[in-house]
Amino acid sequence: MSELILMADRRVAAIPVRECGEPLVDVRTSGELLVDTRKEADSAGEFAHLRAGVLERLLEAQRRLPQGLRLLYVEGYRPPALQRSYFEEYADELRAAHPEWPAERIRAAASQYVSPPEIAPHSAGAAVDVTLADTGGRELDLGTRMNASPEESDGACYTDAEDIGAEARAHRALLSEALRGAGFVNYPTEWWHWSYGDRYWALATGAEAGLYAAVERTGPA
Repeated sequence: MSELILMADRRVAAIPVRECGEPLVDVRTSGELLVDTRKEADSAGEFAHLRAGVLERLLEAQRRLPQGLRLLYVEGYRPPALQRSYFEEYADELRAAHPEWPAERIRAAASQYVSPPEIAPHSAGAAVDVTLADTGGRELDLGTRMNASPEESDGACYTDAEDIGAEARAHRALLSEALRGAGFVNYPTEWWHWSYGDRYWALATGAEAGLYAAVERTGPA
């Protein structure tokens, strides 16, 4: 998928989903991942869950990293209501900044940064926001802070952005190599966002259908 396709693209929504029934699992249980807590308050602990198959691939990606580097897990599952609030909040910011933009342009621009709720891979437990750290848990430089918007970062949040330092570019390359090798696809406007088994993954890889639909998690966080 060489062209930049946004989550709001009709081609993404047109991909069917054949829910495979894999459970959401807590990534903290195995103790193998470095887990950041910056999203814990937002989702009451829901952030630390992924579909079982997605977690398996994330651990495989970690094993692909050079010695001395670790994946730093920041967010996985996002309840549909939380996803909706994130999308609407950012869309409201765009409307305030660009009152002349029509609704379709607002939706497309918002989807560069937050997935539309009805197709969001986070709400399916299929996406992970992840960065790199050293063995001591120190977060490495990847060019922008995680979750930097296109406006805030002047486009440096795009995975292939050129206006970042050589060290940050090298770190992004290492992150990409490990995650792509484990079967993930990247959302190209966000260097930190990777997914497996969702509609966007299916479109990017040529799969006939996604594996994971949006789900409401039950049980303690």
